Amino acid sequence: MLILTLRTEKPEAELGLYSNNQQLDYFKWQAHRELSDTILTKIDELLQTNNLSLNDLDGIIIYKGPGSFTGLRIGFSVANALAYSLKLKITSTNEDNWIEEGINQLKSIDTFKPVFPFYGAEVNITKAKK
Repeated sequence: MLILTLRTEKPEAELGLYSNNQQLDYFKWQAHRELSDTILTKIDELLQTNNLSLNDLDGIIIYKGPGSFTGLRIGFSVANALAYSLKLKITSTNEDNWIEEGINQLKSIDTFKPVFPFYGAEVNITKAKK
């Protein structure tokens, strides 16, 4: 099973590629306020570096949080959209060993069901200035 992992709750974003429990590739980059501009490019680079495409993926694991509202929102939007459009299994977890736990969870998932972040606190959305 070929799995893409994402972690986007902090300024340094992370992507990984796993074949079952074996890490094929993993890297971090300073995404900070550029996450929405860079995440899809970085996913594409990760796959191309390993001579793979999105169609080769079997599942996605994303770190659940807590963390940055915007970082989690962007990461979950991308992960859910990819999983839905490619008919992939998806899961999220916030365990210390989140990747290993996610791999175990993917084994028991049959069909796509969206995953949702854990922010760790009430979301504080400021009112728009007029």
